[in-house]
Amino acid sequence: MFSPAIKNLLDKKSGTFFIPASKIAFVQDDAPLYHAFLILTKVRYDKIPVLNKEKCVVGLLSLAMITNKMLLTDHISTSPLTILKVKDVMQTTFSKINFTQTTLETQLHLLIDNSFLPVVNDTGIFQGILTRREWIKAFNFVVHNFENYYNVIPIKNQNKNNN
Repeated sequence: MFSPAIKNLLDKKSGTFFIPASKIAFVQDDAPLYHAFLILTKVRYDKIPVLNKEKCVVGLLSLAMITNKMLLTDHISTSPLTILKVKDVMQTTFSKINFTQTTLETQLHLLIDNSFLPVVNDTGIFQGILTRREWIKAFNFVVHNFENYYNVIPIKNQNKNNN
């Protein structure tokens, strides 16, 4: 559990963790793989959300997943880009969050292994992403500003070896 003082400072920055869907590159699950290849090449993101027609997040897609399909035993082929759909290649097991159902602590734990988390509303519609980068920036704010908000008094060391 977060210290109340730490949580208070993180709450000051928590609005910056979220990047709305309108600013996020994504691809639809039924799009041709070549379309996703072009998007990922242009935006230069490691991974992007995959949405279905109902705007629900159904997967994640990376350039590495696409190029893996292009690698044959003795050469590289672009033909899979015209044959396959995004849903044939995408990662289907991934973490996503709903702000009303997850705590800051849960978000932090999930971001340890994920560079971003898709955010959905109560009906599963994609709202945007929560990024590790923004969380680290908020932590940086806490580390550099904690004593501007709180008086800190050290507690005596309870370790027997240091008495």
